[in-house]
Amino acid sequence: MLSAAAALLAACATVRPEYATQAPVHRRGKPPSAPGLKGTDKPYQVGGVWYVPKAQPHYNETGVASWYGDAFHLKPTADGEIFDKDRPSAAHTTLPLPSLVEVTNLDNGKKLVVRVNDRGPFVDNRIIDLSHEAARQLGYDRKGLAHVRVRYLGPAPALDPESRRYAYLGTPAPASTAAPAPLDKPPATIVEASLAPPF
Repeated sequence: MLSAAAALLAACATVRPEYATQAPVHRRGKPPSAPGLKGTDKPYQVGGVWYVPKAQPHYNETGVASWYGDAFHLKPTADGEIFDKDRPSAAHTTLPLPSLVEVTNLDNGKKLVVRVNDRGPFVDNRIIDLSHEAARQLGYDRKGLAHVRVRYLGPAPALDPESRRYAYLGTPAPASTAAPAPLDKPPATIVEASLAPPF
């Protein structure tokens, strides 16, 4: 996982509009105590910074989103799924994997529900990194960055780890102004599409 996180950080340092352009401030220290946690629930370190994944049922934050694409296309994500730059998905530093979030582009009002199945971004305090297709649907792929609101919806349904399936998540109805709450069931807009191996 650390090697995958290091690869993510290296790609995020690539000078392209959709990637980050500088590394985070380094903070050294002991790993946080998290007995019994496994896989993507365990604390991990990137660039000297510790990240502590945890349940965040009321997560509702605003910040800057970036996007990633070609460098990770058809490679495994942090939770073992396959990243497809042409399907909506996302990376987040600490939300549970996989989960569903609603992302609103505050610059143009567009909204999209995406599956979070990867870790990142690790630069400039950005709060989410979307796939190229998700950024395109939210209208900021040419711009590279957008001001967004990210609202946690709940856990995403599991995908068969032996398959090459990709989650395609449709656009939800406009959200109410009520306080966010996790869903007992994932949104009904989920459609799973099969993709043949590229080799």
